[in-house]
Amino acid sequence: MYNYTQLPPEQCEFFEIAPLDALPNGERLFVEIGDRPIVIFNVAGKLFAIGDVCSHDEGPLGDGDLNDYEIVCPRHGAQFDIRTGQVTRLPAGTDIPAYPVRIVNGTIEVGIPKGE
Repeated sequence: MYNYTQLPPEQCEFFEIAPLDALPNGERLFVEIGDRPIVIFNVAGKLFAIGDVCSHDEGPLGDGDLNDYEIVCPRHGAQFDIRTGQVTRLPAGTDIPAYPVRIVNGTIEVGIPKGE
């Protein structure tokens, strides 16, 4: 997996998701872009997007508890940093995708690397 947030914007295709006011502070939004399940978080006014699949057992991740910037997998307790997708606690051993998020004219957009 990869931390796509580090890619230059021109290397991503951005998809319109929802108006910014559809994702209040402290909430999350579940979307699919193509065949990618993604969850977007609003933490203290900053938006983060990760793949909604735990790398430990391919189960859904987005419904897990959020502690600061770490999401806890509701199935087996693996933890990931929502800013980077980096695994921070076993049993997962592989990072998950983290996607760039931007606001354009009041609309949330998520970037997917071109060609993927």
